[in-house]
Amino acid sequence: MHNLPQGYEEQMKRLLGEAGFFAYMRALDEPVSRALRINLLLRADGTPPCAIEGMADPVPWARGAYFVQDSARPGLSPLHEGGLFYLQEPSALSAVTALDPRPGERVLDLCAAPGGKSTQIAALMQGRGLLVCNEPVPSRAQILSRNIERMGVRNAVVTCAPPDLLAPRFEAFFDRILVDAPCSGEGMFRRQIEARSEWTENAPPGCARRQLEILHQAARMLAPGGAMVYSTCTFNDVENEGVLTSFLQQHSDFALEPFALPGLPRAEQGYVHLYPHQIRGEGHFVSLLRRQADAKSSDSHGRADASPPPANMSALTADVLPDVFAPGCAPERLYAAGDALWSLPEGICLAALGGLRVLRTGLLVARREGHRVVPDHALAMAMRPEEAARTAALSREQALAYQAGEALSLGDLPPGYTLLCHEGISLGWGKQAAGIMKNHYPKGLRRR
Repeated sequence: MHNLPQGYEEQMKRLLGEAGFFAYMRALDEPVSRALRINLLLRADGTPPCAIEGMADPVPWARGAYFVQDSARPGLSPLHEGGLFYLQEPSALSAVTALDPRPGERVLDLCAAPGGKSTQIAALMQGRGLLVCNEPVPSRAQILSRNIERMGVRNAVVTCAPPDLLAPRFEAFFDRILVDAPCSGEGMFRRQIEARSEWTENAPPGCARRQLEILHQAARMLAPGGAMVYSTCTFNDVENEGVLTSFLQQHSDFALEPFALPGLPRAEQGYVHLYPHQIRGEGHFVSLLRRQADAKSSDSHGRADASPPPANMSALTADVLPDVFAPGCAPERLYAAGDALWSLPEGICLAALGGLRVLRTGLLVARREGHRVVPDHALAMAMRPEEAARTAALSREQALAYQAGEALSLGDLPPGYTLLCHEGISLGWGKQAAGIMKNHYPKGLRRR
């Protein structure tokens, strides 16, 4: 009746026992669990400035996250495109909570697309420190980069590289690493019914080999004393416990560390299985590894930030910035790359990124168009209204019209680039001229 492969059913019976198996099967007939996570970069207390359609009770194991009612469509809100919240599967929120990233640290999300966990990490880092988000698949890396921009993240570097290309550049560099590894996706069987027929008994062993290689490379990049979370959205013990066992046999300087998250079973052995018949979520596996503080590391520790800033960084001054900042709010660590002006995060130098495919190096501030310097949409998404020289508040109807690409008539406002906001959340740039607010919302993001 559930169209599950026979081998998969036998696997789940072995893992869950008879009673657990039938409870799991019943759960597959229940509605999919959904959640939204308020962007703590915009709302530090985790509460929205106004009602969001379908937002229900809090998700216990993730700060600022709330369950979403079955039929609600909160993604239609202009505040979603404004980066106020991210729609996310509830159990997937547990991995970043277990990682516990903190402001000022250096954090790597090694398999980061589409960006839910990266933006969750960034929110907990509160714009301080360095976040490197990597996705090896180019098309998925583009989606990751767009979500980093939408959520207003200032301190992220987005790369598209295989892990073995990153590891030599970042030896023992990161304080925390998230490896949310590509897997056989058994936790997606309720919300993506077609995935059930794609499962084969060969899938878990094949995925496990790739996951183990990714973990080997991640281990090279973790600093002594650092923490690493290995997570999957699958249930089998080949990709979960099996991968951990093989990894620990080859890395004696790592050990599993017990942890506990609110509302979830305690991970006494350093890992926890989350099943849809036991929690409000689709399912996840989360483990926490710690590298010994006295572990030997390469002499190249810190190479990624050892070089001085590029020469053109110090040559740039506020004189070249567009006139959009309130006094004292202009970004620092500026550097030019072609026609683009960037603000580089602390803790990284451009030399470490040479030869890599890099989609985003911090915050894209502006672009040169002829003789003009035009503020970029990424800057608008990262700015708070009080940081802008000129702002205008939009109603919901005006916000939707703006995101559809329409010009607005907002009355007698000062000329120039204006940060357009709804409910105190930045949406993008307009430019007031001759009594009309010209629309500068990116054409590729406009929606009907």
